[in-house]
Amino acid sequence: MTAPAEDRDRIHDFVGIGLGPFNLGLACLTEPIDALDGIFLESKPDFEWHSGMFLDGAHLQTPFLSDLVTLADPTSPYSFLNYLKERGRLYAFYIRENFHPLRAEYDDYCRWAAAKLSCVRFNRTVTEVTYEEEGGDGDGVYAVRTHNGETHRARHLVLGTGTPPYLPEPCRGLAGDFLHTSRYLEHRERLRRKKSITLVGSGQSAAEVYHDLLSEIDVHGYRLDWVTRSPRFFPLEYTKLTLEMTSPEYVDYYHALPEETRYRLTEQHKGLYKGIDGDLIDEIFDLLYQKSLAGPVPTRLLTNSALTRARYEDGGYVLGFRQQEQGRDFEIRSEGLVLATGYRYTEPEFLKPIRDRLRYDAHGNFDIARNYAIDVTGRGVFLQNAGVHTHSVTSPDLGMGAYRNAYIIRELLGTEYYPVEKTIAFQEFGV
Repeated sequence: MTAPAEDRDRIHDFVGIGLGPFNLGLACLTEPIDALDGIFLESKPDFEWHSGMFLDGAHLQTPFLSDLVTLADPTSPYSFLNYLKERGRLYAFYIRENFHPLRAEYDDYCRWAAAKLSCVRFNRTVTEVTYEEEGGDGDGVYAVRTHNGETHRARHLVLGTGTPPYLPEPCRGLAGDFLHTSRYLEHRERLRRKKSITLVGSGQSAAEVYHDLLSEIDVHGYRLDWVTRSPRFFPLEYTKLTLEMTSPEYVDYYHALPEETRYRLTEQHKGLYKGIDGDLIDEIFDLLYQKSLAGPVPTRLLTNSALTRARYEDGGYVLGFRQQEQGRDFEIRSEGLVLATGYRYTEPEFLKPIRDRLRYDAHGNFDIARNYAIDVTGRGVFLQNAGVHTHSVTSPDLGMGAYRNAYIIRELLGTEYYPVEKTIAFQEFGV
């Protein structure tokens, strides 16, 4: 498939690279703006978002108002409520009285929205981005090349390539059939046939996989271990004053802090966005209690234990851990290994030709400006997500996606199209 002639022959206002929820939200919000001409390039053949974790009953940790558009434009035809109306499920959702969409439902909503857009190009893997000077005034265009020979030129870029699954150092290059939770569903049946399974990591994904495997432990007869380096199984902090940290005021405060202070806070803030839903923690305990009525359950939950080494031998894994508070090493032998080690941003290779135009901090990460720009001009290349070190917990938060997109749209247009909130919090974060 080749690009339409109108794509090849003109200079766009912007090119969005990657189509996760954040760039998809930007596509929905810019679609009705005649003054903005942009396209979005996605390597996959269709929209896909964490499909390996569509467990029965799994839901978002944010309510439906954190959809692609509503918090920027409640009247948008791309809202979750309009999706429900078109699908004939609006009244059922109302009667359900649970405003957290199912994860599979949210994915279907995103697919529904993507199918309505004229600016999205699937099956486009970006291979290189270069910068082409125009005249002597310092202005130029970005040339975005794809695997099929297309070149799309634009004044601005919006990067939304997402965060790939993270593998801890001991598991890089490890043999065998271990898997990351991002591929759990497609390999679940094979995993259940093993005699022993070890789950490494914590957070919502780990808890969902553990609960799923625990529910079938007596049916399949495997031993199940859940090991995390965290001191405990942290619940997601979800009180209302804590939620005010996902606010424009907190972004202003956090972004203005010294770099070292911000990096220190990123570790302290993990419980604000990487914790486990409190109800799920209770369900896990209740399930353990229920299954223990018939006798000891062949499962262990181990905290404070960091994975330090791993090897594959005799059809299974020998996993070395260090209990960090006791300073003691121990091993677990397991046929199956599931890594719930999260996701981590990796700078795309296609940006190498323009690295001299991008800004980096002392830690080697993007130095993201308050307006989400990462280039030397402060208005040419914008970044979705990947900014916990500069924009705090708002960076991965779905509810702040529409706010960030309204902000980026204002930067692209030079004028405010969607109202960009400045103050919403009752509390003050600085003095």
